[in-house]
Amino acid sequence: VQLQASGGGLAQAGGSLRLSCAASGRTFTNYRMAWFRQAPGKERAFVAAVYWNGGNTVYADSVKGRFTISRDPAKKTVYLQMNSLKPEDTAVYYCAASASVIRSNLGSQAAYASWGQGTLVTVSS
Repeated sequence: VQLQASGGGLAQAGGSLRLSCAASGRTFTNYRMAWFRQAPGKERAFVAAVYWNGGNTVYADSVKGRFTISRDPAKKTVYLQMNSLKPEDTAVYYCAASASVIRSNLGSQAAYASWGQGTLVTVSS
């Protein structure tokens, strides 16, 4: 699976951005797609995930209620709608794909075999 992320940019606090992650290659059946982010000087952290088969979603507590992850099977694309942005949301955002659907490794980078190139989101106060 090859992943291409896009949609990052500059936003003011309280604003919105939408990230996209287009997938190509292997046919999607029982996959899990996720977004991670890495802020300056910090480790990469889990943001949200969506199960390709069924569309169930999971969020990190820090973004729950503000971010929405969704997928469009016809376009093989995953989206991350980010609302009510905060300066602490500033980070490089990565999309990732995993053939594992085990909940226990949801936030583990090691569970994701494919990664996009990252897109920078900057939120000004």
